[in-house]
Parts: sequence; structure tokens; C-alpha cells
Amino acid sequence: MDLTFGFGEEQDELRKVVRSFLARHSTEADVRRLAADPKGYDRVVWRRMATELGLQGLAIPEEYGGSGFGYAELGIVFEETGRALLCAPYFATVALAAEALLHCDDEAARHDYLPGIASGDTMATLALTEADGRWDEPGIRLNASETGGSWQLTGMKTYVPDGHLADLLLVAARTPSGVSLFAVDGKAPGITRTALPTLDQTRKQAQLDFADTPARLLGTDGTAWPAIERALATASVLLAAEQVGGAAAALDAAVAYAKIRVQYGRAIGSFQGIKHKCADMLAEIESARSAAYGGLWALDAGDEAEIAIAAALAQAFCSEAYAVVASENIQVHGGIGFTWEHPAHLYLKRAKSSEVLLGTPSYHRELLATRLGI
Repeated sequence: MDLTFGFGEEQDELRKVVRSFLARHSTEADVRRLAADPKGYDRVVWRRMATELGLQGLAIPEEYGGSGFGYAELGIVFEETGRALLCAPYFATVALAAEALLHCDDEAARHDYLPGIASGDTMATLALTEADGRWDEPGIRLNASETGGSWQLTGMKTYVPDGHLADLLLVAARTPSGVSLFAVDGKAPGITRTALPTLDQTRKQAQLDFADTPARLLGTDGTAWPAIERALATASVLLAAEQVGGAAAALDAAVAYAKIRVQYGRAIGSFQGIKHKCADMLAEIESARSAAYGGLWALDAGDEAEIAIAAALAQAFCSEAYAVVASENIQVHGGIGFTWEHPAHLYLKRAKSSEVLLGTPSYHRELLATRLGI
């Protein structure tokens, strides 16, 4: 398989357009404001993302209302949202929910739900983890029962990205036949949503409690896990791209500060300790970028075995790289970097929350080893 890296002119232009848009609509002031807002996003910006740039439907096929671009283009967008610390249900809607719909065995559901996601009318999420925070198949214990041809859900999901506001909830549940995927209207009876206090308030999470909540079975009962696992692989790569963008922004901030902060009559960037620290940060980022881009190219190539390996590799490496770079950015800034007024802590909090969002680095290393047959 040819995984030669490189972007074309159209992809470079996409990056410029998205970066320019986010520079206007995801400033530090915007991030702080929305992090403090219980909703956690700006509805006007969300709509403009869809109507002006088509970001929600970028990689959704045209037959479902999207633009039909590839994962390389979508990865560029996620890299830029990570750089800007975008506060919006973009990851939950596009990387998790849309991907779960695209890979589930239910053509009618794709036609019913994906156009709303592509247009920006529907905010969606995937509710998978439960009290123990596991992202594997045995961790799914929420009960789904059928009565007279209708399904109901009873149980709890937690750490659900943007679960406090999603219009569409895709819920993994267990039936006597195995793991199944269900679509639940966010306004359905029997749902209690509880916003969770989290380290990183730029990406909200919620606990969802279901009590005989009506749900729509997607695909065939008991056969959903392969589709969920494939969606999680895609989300892992897209999160890796986001992490690369955040790490790159942290390095830019560190280098800029090292050039202007004077100590002992010299810019601190002239001292070997600071220069080597910045060089190490760059090495981490470039290695992470290679892992993330390799995952994007694998997704576009469509080889399922390669995707599984590349996704685990990308998330295992990029999550740790982002945390290291964000922490080192604070070290370069010294005392000011530890203050609430400085944006360095925003990147560190995003890095630490992203590090466990889809499972810890150790979990992804274990996945990688298993997929390599070790």
C-alpha cells in the first residue's frame, strides 16, 4: 500500500480557510467564554461551520447530504480545530456519531440521520462507556429489552462527549444476542442528563441515565460491535490529528516566548537548555504528525487491517506526545505559564483529557500488540 505523505493545493487551501475561520471564531476569549458556558458551544458559529464551510458533512458521502471528501481532508480540519481549541460538539458529532452511522449495517438509518448531521441541524454523539470507563466490548452492559417489537434502554452511560446537548444519541447496549447499537432521540422520555465536572471544560462530558427509554435498533440485533470498533478506529485517528494541532500551537507559543523573554541580558531562547527543550518538543510533534497522517492515509486507502494497526499506533503515540509538549510549553514560560490568565494551561488540560478520551495510551498499545499478533 502506498502511504506517501503529502497534501495538494486544494487541501492546503482548505487548511488556510479553516484556520482563518477559527482565528476569528475560536479566539482565546471565545474558548474561555465557552468553557464557562454550560452549553459549551456557540450555536451561530456551529451553523456557520456547516453553511459556510460544510465542515460537519465534509467526509459524509454525497448520497447522504455530505461533500464526499476523504479522511485526509477531515484530518486537516481536526488538526486546525485542535490548534484553536474549538469548543463545539464537532468531535462527538463527526468523529464518533457520523462514523458509527456510516459503518453500521442500516442504510435507512444513514438516510434518516446523516443529512441532518451534514447540514449542522443535528448534534450527535456516541454513548459507549459506563462506570468503569472501558472502551471494549465486554465493558458494554447497559440493558436493551424488546417488548412487542419496540426496544427500551435501561442503565447508565458516562463520560459521553457532548452528551448534555446532543439531539441524537447513538447508544451501545447489550441484548441477549450481544452488543447492539440504538438511536435515541435526545428528547425521548426516560433520559436524565447530568453534566460532569471535568478537568477540561473546553470539551463537555455528561452522564446519561436511561429508564425504559424508547430506542431504535440500528442494523441487526447483536451484531454492532465490529461497526462500533471501526468507528472508534476512525475517531482515534481524527483525535490524533487534533492532538497534533494542539501540540503544534503549544510549541509555537513556547518558541515565541523564548524569543522575547529576556533573562541575564539575553533572550532565554539563546540558552542551550531552552533550545534543546524546544527541539525535543518539535521532534515529538513531527513523530506524532507522521503517526496521525499515516492513520489518515490508511483510512483513505480502506485496508481494514492497516486501519486497525494505524489507529492504535496513532492514538498511543499522539496522546502522550501532546501531553509532553503541552507540559513543556508551561516549563518554557516559567511562572507565568502556571497562571490562570495564561492560555498554556488550556492546552495542557485539553491534552490530558484527550489522553484518556478514547482509552489510555496503555490501552491502545495493548490494542496495537494484539492487532500485530503479539
